[in-house]
Amino acid sequence: MNLRDLKYLVALADHKHFGRAAAACHVSQPTLSTQIRKLEDELGVPLVERAPRKVMLTPAGREAAERARRIVAEVEQMKEAARRSQDPEAGTVRLGIFPTLAPYLLPHVIPRMRARFPQLELLLVEEKSDELLARLREGRLDAAVLALPVHDEQLHTEFLFEEPFVLAVPENHPLSQRDALTLDELADQRLLLLEDGHCLREQALDVCRLSGAHEKTEFRATSLETLRQMVAANVGVTLLPTLAVKPPVARSDNIHLLRFADSHPSRSIAMCWRRSSAMAGFLGRLAQVFRELPAGLLSPTDPTPTGVQPANAAPPPRSEWG
Repeated sequence: MNLRDLKYLVALADHKHFGRAAAACHVSQPTLSTQIRKLEDELGVPLVERAPRKVMLTPAGREAAERARRIVAEVEQMKEAARRSQDPEAGTVRLGIFPTLAPYLLPHVIPRMRARFPQLELLLVEEKSDELLARLREGRLDAAVLALPVHDEQLHTEFLFEEPFVLAVPENHPLSQRDALTLDELADQRLLLLEDGHCLREQALDVCRLSGAHEKTEFRATSLETLRQMVAANVGVTLLPTLAVKPPVARSDNIHLLRFADSHPSRSIAMCWRRSSAMAGFLGRLAQVFRELPAGLLSPTDPTPTGVQPANAAPPPRSEWG
């Protein structure tokens, strides 16, 4: 048994297909199939159920693949630690970020990151939070930018910033003549929300529960941009994160934005990585770049961010919305 064979088994578990797994490993299909059979012979149990058009792992195969995944991840971390001991700010970082944040945050962060770490290769993965957490635990990501809370004692959580929500209404809505509203005024509203699986949906539902508002169940969006277009088309109202309404995002003439005048509903954003990661020191410096956002960018009332916002070592005092 060697590391190469373990990588073949992990690839087969991921792709459920000998041809695609072989392509991912840059070997021929007969080579990968032969090595998997040798691994089965060595372990004395079948690892794969072979069918004409699909591949399934046996229970023993699934357990072996998970163990192999952890071993491969540890070896990769060992190699990365050795590389970083020579040049901590060079190499590759696999960073995950969720879809309702990535397109709005990254344009502000990536230029600063390139300036701060010019030799760094950043591999970005945009997925829903549950998938990012799974990849992080399995070692397929080095770190992930997630919304709090994250309940996992094996992960270190580094707070980045608090992002307020604003209410988006159509231009002909009764609230469109105002700049702000109170939480209680949401009580009579039916909000458009994202489909299941998005952390933003759960955060918006929390606002609904505390304000007395309800979901407009006739429609669920697959993306934040769909929600925005539905508001512009006078289908309903929704909550939008502040970063999603700031430049370089274009403002819509058909949408009016209101801040909250009393309570300030928001989501807490953090960077997470495994406590055992050999990259922990560098990831802490990377998180600092994410904190240094342009001043005014997180203000729901200032559409044009300028300058740099000082980083905070700890989150600011938080209300019930944190």
